[in-house]
Amino acid sequence: MNKKKLRQKDIVNLIFSYICLIAIAILCAGPFIWLLLSSLRTGANIYDLHFKLEDFTFSNYIGVIQYMNLGKYVHNTVIITLGGIFLDVLLSSMCAYPLATMNFKGKKIIFGILVSTMIIPAAAGMIINYLTITKLKLLNTLLGVILPSSVKTFSIILMRQAYLGVPRELIEAARIDGASEFRIWWKIMLPGIMPSISTIVIFDFIGYWNAFLWPIIVLQDPNKYPLATALQYLNGSFSYKFGYVAAGTIISIIPVLIVFIVCQKNYIEAVSGAVKG
Repeated sequence: MNKKKLRQKDIVNLIFSYICLIAIAILCAGPFIWLLLSSLRTGANIYDLHFKLEDFTFSNYIGVIQYMNLGKYVHNTVIITLGGIFLDVLLSSMCAYPLATMNFKGKKIIFGILVSTMIIPAAAGMIINYLTITKLKLLNTLLGVILPSSVKTFSIILMRQAYLGVPRELIEAARIDGASEFRIWWKIMLPGIMPSISTIVIFDFIGYWNAFLWPIIVLQDPNKYPLATALQYLNGSFSYKFGYVAAGTIISIIPVLIVFIVCQKNYIEAVSGAVKG
């Protein structure tokens, strides 16, 4: 009898937990749901929460694509995003390799300096980056948008911690067999830290895809703007049609969701590994 009561109590607790989780999920997803529904309506009060199926239309999406020349801004965003991710993964993984696998003088000092740079305000970094980009004559270029954040301290630290999890025996065995350090990095280290690379890809994709302030500072030509910046730049034109703004925002969110879903498994593995470590 006691077992039956305990089982019923567990079932009640489980149901209550699911109800709470569903309520929290709806609360967190509320703004996104409201934005999605607003993008599917025209000529209606955006603050009116009464939705009818006959009010739904895709005219906002068609209008924003035609008005903005969306393909041009998506093309700029893809170049900035893919270029930034490639450089960050490549350079960060190469910087982290000696910090994790080699012994040399000043190693701890270099790592300490890297960690300390994370406390520098982003605004202060923008001033230095702007002066550097100006000297390199990269103003009003997509490369000028990409370079300042092409290597992130967070990525180097995450890569280093991932490298430390690779068995030292594999590295020593490869060195005994005559493998070069580049070959060890490429053939042994990188395949063993794919969860961490996926995590960096997710964070970098979100950061570059939603880049707003820095592209405005570097790019003088609005035709070179990425999507997030273009949406804000044209927000004044859409102020009387919030449906256009909502539709453009939803379009910009979809690639981020796709990348997160694709890399979700490796991301969870990397986070759980970091927590265990």
